[in-house]
Amino acid sequence: MDALSAEQIAERIWLSIAERRLRPGMRLKETELAELFGVSRAKVRQVLAILEREGLVASELNKGAFVAEPSVEEARDVFHIRRSVEQRVIERLIDRLDDDKLAVLAAHVEKERVANATNDQRAIIKLSGGFHQMLAEMSEAGFLSGLMRDLISRSSLITAAFRDSDKYNCGPDEHDEIIAHLRSGDVKAARKAMAHHLDHVEKELRLSGERDTVRSLKDALLLSE
Repeated sequence: MDALSAEQIAERIWLSIAERRLRPGMRLKETELAELFGVSRAKVRQVLAILEREGLVASELNKGAFVAEPSVEEARDVFHIRRSVEQRVIERLIDRLDDDKLAVLAAHVEKERVANATNDQRAIIKLSGGFHQMLAEMSEAGFLSGLMRDLISRSSLITAAFRDSDKYNCGPDEHDEIIAHLRSGDVKAARKAMAHHLDHVEKELRLSGERDTVRSLKDALLLSE
């Protein structure tokens, strides 16, 4: 029996992309992935299908699967759409917040602070994206929540491709500012804080099209437990 599910393997590959271990354009060989994860090739094909649906992997006939290579224009498009979606999330969320939801958000930001203090890059990446997904889910808008899942996945690929630094930090201070405005019920200020936050994230990208040399698949997937 395979030890890991397709979803678990997909998440580990996603993290490798977000951590800049797996670089855009790197080939994902079925046989090598099956050996590295100790699973069947059928399971690997399920994993690649999941990642392809999320825009993280591209397949070419007779060539196989590769980590997707977003263009500069695609990167700008994703952030343009994120701005619109996250503004709408704020509008939907503002009237649906209660003390319990605010407490969950505050606790999440505290976890982000701990991850930053210990420089736990994997936790930082997961928690940063998780904050935005949590807002969408709390808005009780299934359509927006689905859009955010896709946009967060694509954003992780884009930041891996174009980020100047190996360190990823979506920003607990800026997340905390958004929560403060949500708590006070100031939708205009919350929307402004979210727009500023996304501008900050995008400005950290080097949208020149230059990319680093890829590493081997084996090295890229050496993830700590």
